[in-house]
Amino acid sequence: MIDIKVPTVGESISEVTLLKWVKNDGEYVERDEVIAELESEKATFEVNAEKAGALKTSAREGDTLKIGDILASIDESAARPANGSQKPEAGSPKSEVEKPASDNKQPTTDQKQQTTDVKASPVASAIIADKQVDPKTVTPSGYHGKILKDDVMAALANPGRTPGKELFTRNEKREKMSNLRKTISRRLVEAKNTTAMLTTFNEVNMQAIMEIRTRYKDKFKEIHGTNLGFMSFFTKACCYALQEWKAVNAYIDGEEIIYHEYCDISIAVSSPKGLVVPVIRNAESLSMSEIEKKVVELATKAKDSKLTLEEMQGGTFTITNGGVFGSLMSTPIINIPQSAILGMHKIEERPIAVSGQVVIRPMMYLALSYDHRIVDGRESVSFLVRVKELLESPELLLFGKDPVKTLLEL
Repeated sequence: MIDIKVPTVGESISEVTLLKWVKNDGEYVERDEVIAELESEKATFEVNAEKAGALKTSAREGDTLKIGDILASIDESAARPANGSQKPEAGSPKSEVEKPASDNKQPTTDQKQQTTDVKASPVASAIIADKQVDPKTVTPSGYHGKILKDDVMAALANPGRTPGKELFTRNEKREKMSNLRKTISRRLVEAKNTTAMLTTFNEVNMQAIMEIRTRYKDKFKEIHGTNLGFMSFFTKACCYALQEWKAVNAYIDGEEIIYHEYCDISIAVSSPKGLVVPVIRNAESLSMSEIEKKVVELATKAKDSKLTLEEMQGGTFTITNGGVFGSLMSTPIINIPQSAILGMHKIEERPIAVSGQVVIRPMMYLALSYDHRIVDGRESVSFLVRVKELLESPELLLFGKDPVKTLLEL
């Protein structure tokens, strides 16, 4: 019998939470096979079987464990099943997860089909389109959150309220904060209490970037295998501006200021367990396609809770995009120990004055929150104006200067 203990995952981390068992109690596991997922205050990580044998679990999902606690045991003397593995018992948690949430009487082909915007069966999609039902008001009951016909009919029968929800309920639900949520709470309060935080605003005309994306997005994806998004434009613009206004890319360490000659850009990503900020290393040295691929990679890992500690540590500047949720303007909080964070927002058509004429343009508000202890008003405003200039004239992103002025050595 060999004990599997909670591994050391970081110098400052003393406890973790058992998120879920990947293998069930009594199941035969192979060496190096993933048996469980643990969550620390910074990341989610997997635990592997050190030997092959029968698994004996010693903790329940949701338990808080100390580093070095026994998580499970493996009986090496157990006979290997003839088929190579044991099937979980009918009542095991794994069996319950694999069962659909409700009886789905639609054909299997219907379950695999999806409309462009809504994950629904064809019949449900047709009713949604015909009756102009907002999918957000429909509670899905199908496998993997699929909307079924009965779900749409229930929404139509109960307009203005969530189907199946009790009226005038006074119920409450109490649940334990996850380690990640505790860390987020602590760091946000620390940022508010330990920095002299101010926010400056500007707006950017996104028409040039949107025209580039419309014109080149198909060719870009064909050649590079990834979509051309907004993040690569913003990351590039910030890297140029950070190298010009070095205080924005620095932070205070005791009585010293550390200036960075590189740009490690943290991108705020919403994950199922909370906000995480993985880092794009040396973003100033990456191409547009390399930035886009890295954004997709990190966002996917965040969604699947697969980010490592290394991928979330460090970072010299943060970009957060509240616009994906519809935010028109906000004041983002600094990601300490960094000195500044740029907030992107929703693109909205607004009337603006161009050469004395009122025209409609796709506009975005930008917000730069900064630590006034290290970044002065002149530096913060100049930084944001430079970002605006680079975004409104994307050709400058090639090497940070106006091509004509460079040609004329002006």
